[in-house]
Amino acid sequence: MKFHRRGHPLHEARMRGFGFPPFPPGPHGHGPHGHGRGGRGRGRGRRPNVRSAVLALLTERPMHGYEMIQEIDSRTGGAWRPSPGSIYPTLQLLEDEGVIAATDEAGGGRKRFTLTEQGRPEAGEAAQTPPWAEVAEDTINSWHDIRHAGAQATNALRQVMMTGTDDQRERAAQVLDETRRKLYAILAESE
Repeated sequence: MKFHRRGHPLHEARMRGFGFPPFPPGPHGHGPHGHGRGGRGRGRGRRPNVRSAVLALLTERPMHGYEMIQEIDSRTGGAWRPSPGSIYPTLQLLEDEGVIAATDEAGGGRKRFTLTEQGRPEAGEAAQTPPWAEVAEDTINSWHDIRHAGAQATNALRQVMMTGTDDQRERAAQVLDETRRKLYAILAESE
């Protein structure tokens, strides 16, 4: 059997998009259990507080929204990278509340945000226990290790797909299928 033949189950799964499960959405339209693509989210209780993170960062210096995303990502070692869809609405809300003020920078259309006098007390509290401190060091290291291993596996897969024979690609597809099943088995153990 050739890997690239139409109708091959692994080919069909690959065509749906790498990383997406081969089953229909759950009861709420996301993944097998209705909780997003992987079924459970990030594996650590609740999400960190974006509002507190923004305010804590602004105690240090004025920043753009994208700078805040990068700074949080950096401080958590990549374990938490808030999306623009969570940062920018939070910035707008804080600005509407009078807690922060935005100034347009010349020539870029980007806004730089600063604390107002009204926002300094809340920001001071947020800075004492910033949300990124909730992300434990071992979680960061573990997340980095897994991300690194995934990147290495992706590079190896790319090499097999570009330079391997049909038989090698078929065997690589079998390894990926087995790996996927083992990963889901790991998740099943925690229930």
